[in-house]
Amino acid sequence: MDTYNERILQELTTNGKITNAELAQKIGLSASACLRRVQELESKGIIKGYRVILDYKALGRGFVAYVTVGLSTHTSEAQKSFEKAISLSQEVVECHNVTGRFEYLLRIETTDLKSYKEFHSNTLGMLPHIAMITTHVVMESTKDERA
Repeated sequence: MDTYNERILQELTTNGKITNAELAQKIGLSASACLRRVQELESKGIIKGYRVILDYKALGRGFVAYVTVGLSTHTSEAQKSFEKAISLSQEVVECHNVTGRFEYLLRIETTDLKSYKEFHSNTLGMLPHIAMITTHVVMESTKDERA
């Protein structure tokens, strides 16, 4: 990694739709040199892909909560079962297996508190091997660098 590559990554993180010509101009390289560097970063797996960032609030999913889940059974079979079930849920936008007092940290996005309660009771609460569910409702996000 050198300064040019770091600047390329910074610009692409900010605007993944920037054209190669615009990117090259911003970082001070020729278009061909810039494209070669971007392709090299992609082939090395440093740039894993490009994605669309959705505004879930505009899509009617303005309720956000982080949910910790503790399993009653600590086997790989129980984890795989939980992960498979949770991957089918549209409300779960992130699922992280973590260390500590619980096994999973989920980011849940729904329309409102009522729809979250329905998800909590009828989906999450119905999964086997769950010993503990703790919900942390997001009131405001003052910093979110995923976008």
